[in-house]
Amino acid sequence: MNLEDFNQTIDSWVTALNEYGYLQLHAKPLPASWSVGQVYTHLIEETKFYFDQIEICVITNDHSEKNPTGEGETMLRNNSFPDQMLDGGPANARIQQPVSKGELMISLKNLKDEMNRMAALIATTEFKGKTRHPGLGYFSAAQWFQFAEMHFRHHLRQKGRIDDFLRANKISVG
Repeated sequence: MNLEDFNQTIDSWVTALNEYGYLQLHAKPLPASWSVGQVYTHLIEETKFYFDQIEICVITNDHSEKNPTGEGETMLRNNSFPDQMLDGGPANARIQQPVSKGELMISLKNLKDEMNRMAALIATTEFKGKTRHPGLGYFSAAQWFQFAEMHFRHHLRQKGRIDDFLRANKISVG
């Protein structure tokens, strides 16, 4: 668990968000793909889920004997998602476009504040509980924290592909 890494990663997403206009946030490379705004929305929604998991882990010893799957262990050990495009399943089709850049900025600031609060909870808890990740087994509070930062970094590759599309198609700030 590294709070400094998380804060730097969030800050890089905030800095990047400043560069987008409304049209850029909503433009999709393909009809079935996400816009960069949807990537931000996804990251915000998923991180809130990770916070919920952390809050459970720090107040219980439930499932403390359980572990991540082999794939989960590898990801945590490498502190990175695999370098490949992952299919997130049917829920990904429901990711909404953001209402505004301002809404995203506020949500990112709130995530950063909340993660700093989570770091303090993790550092002071005596509990060793774990909760189940939908595909990667059981994570402790510190592992959920690490996974949140890894998830943001994983989506940098996707953001880069969308940025390339925006540049190639000269989609202007709007």
